[in-house]
Amino acid sequence: MSEIRERATTPEDLTRLFVERANARDAEGMAALYAPDAVLAFPPGSATVGREAIRAVCEQLLLHAELPFTPEPPLPTVRYGADLALTSTRAADGTGGRTQVVRREPDGTWLRIIDRPEIGAPEADGPEAGR
Repeated sequence: MSEIRERATTPEDLTRLFVERANARDAEGMAALYAPDAVLAFPPGSATVGREAIRAVCEQLLLHAELPFTPEPPLPTVRYGADLALTSTRAADGTGGRTQVVRREPDGTWLRIIDRPEIGAPEADGPEAGR
């Protein structure tokens, strides 16, 4: 029997719920925040496609993660119409940032459809410096 979990009613809820579920070691609940056909750009350099594959990645993450995760303050959400949005946070661990494309479902709840959890911080002296 499936556990009843809080559902995201705003795009910003998804990050909070992800952290809460990770801290509860709830890989299934973490994966439930993704659309069935979502794409997760993790592990670095690869793409994980589909909720079940994302659940497996979450299970591995929880085996190796130093918990608890600390919620990261969200950057302003960018909306495209009523049903798509871009959410992001500046990573507290100094890895740069995290971005997600999220979609409102027919029932009014929101799910991640594309997730890029690690965007490296630019090198201070690299070609992108000063941009």
